[in-house]
Amino acid sequence: MIYDKFYINGQWVTPIATDTAELYNPATEEKITDIPQANESDVDKAVEAAKAAFPAWNESQPSDRIKVVRQILQGIEKRADDFAEAIIKELGSPVSFALQGQVKPAIEEIEALLEEMESFAFEGQINNAKVIKEGFGVVACITPWNYPLLQIERKIIPAILTGNTVVVKPASDTPLAAFLLAEVIDQTDLPAGVFNLITGRGSVAGDALTHHPDVAVLSFTGSTNVGSGMYEAAAPHIKKVILELGGKSALVALPQADQKAAVKQAMDTIINNQGQTCTALTRLLVPKAEYDAYKEVILDYYDQAVVIGDVRDEATTVGSMVSKNQFDTVMEYIDIGKEEGAEILVGGQAVDRVGYYIEPTVFVNVKNDMRIAQEEIFGPVLAVITYETVEEAIELANDTVYGLSGAVVGPEQAEAEDVARKLRTGNIFVNNGARNRKAPFGGYKQSGLGRENGRYGLEDYVEIKALFL
Repeated sequence: MIYDKFYINGQWVTPIATDTAELYNPATEEKITDIPQANESDVDKAVEAAKAAFPAWNESQPSDRIKVVRQILQGIEKRADDFAEAIIKELGSPVSFALQGQVKPAIEEIEALLEEMESFAFEGQINNAKVIKEGFGVVACITPWNYPLLQIERKIIPAILTGNTVVVKPASDTPLAAFLLAEVIDQTDLPAGVFNLITGRGSVAGDALTHHPDVAVLSFTGSTNVGSGMYEAAAPHIKKVILELGGKSALVALPQADQKAAVKQAMDTIINNQGQTCTALTRLLVPKAEYDAYKEVILDYYDQAVVIGDVRDEATTVGSMVSKNQFDTVMEYIDIGKEEGAEILVGGQAVDRVGYYIEPTVFVNVKNDMRIAQEEIFGPVLAVITYETVEEAIELANDTVYGLSGAVVGPEQAEAEDVARKLRTGNIFVNNGARNRKAPFGGYKQSGLGRENGRYGLEDYVEIKALFL
């Protein structure tokens, strides 16, 4: 795989910058390779290529765009195992999750986008007005480390399908899947300059893209703090900004709900990907009268489902944190929880082995105003909070600056749906409803702007003009 070059204007090119950064496997602490760090000149070169490619691509037929994206999809499918291997190495993901939880969802999302494109109307008529949808121009895609392939495809695929060109800057901790994706794209008929890849620090390459006058759209997934800064930086050029930011999502277990189902749904989200998921259900709200029973169910789940070990062992369910920095952050929050008066029911320790491993941790006796209940930890930490009435549960669930995801589990579907309607959050799973790849994904409040997936993802990447005839 190519790691020492950027992919710009349909070619692998030597970076202008000479700076590199070492990339390590977080599960073994072994060095993988050196990754080039773009400077402003590299960013200018990538944006220039994307800008030059835009007019012809924007005027191309949607059917031609669909054809090329199908080629990209086929390339990802063909090299699915290679993508999984890259994610195991750079993220510390267990082999059991790398393919099923990382690569396959990305494939499913592309398939859903292609299905929606078949009926997506780029032109419509309103009386004497012809309404036309077309690309914005250059889209800067700045992606996070937690889902190295999925977070890139859910930006570039809808952007490309709607006539835009893209410059991608993946997270510094997990660039390998992005390099592999560029290799896949290089083997397709995508015109030169439509897709461009650079790597580097957010403070240099990310800032250069954010402030670049020729970037029309900023599409960013990451922390709310960084997203807020991008929102401000985009103002001078009035860029379109699409933000998918943090979350502190709650699962509301209603009285007499299936306790095992509620615990499994919440705990699965802090086990899978080591809790490094923005939609993780990190607050479990349970009736006070059933509190002791829920603690026993959690301990039973833990005994059966938590297997910490070699990420290449199929039995392992918990891998390493992505980096020493993230390891330190999560351990600091565990200390904060103890200092705030919360009690550790299970877990709470670093694992004595090579790599950045942390035991999945469940706090009880948590108050909703504690930092561990209000701030996104982005690790395997669950806070169990009790409530007296359903109305209080709704109030607690909504008492956060975030609004990305959530869940309701209850004995009656109608009641569970009624509670879900009252939660101020973008995605809510009612009685373990399945995720729909065509449904909109995005958040309320400080969890972001815009929507991804399916038709809603396509709509976020089109300008709209009206011709009055």
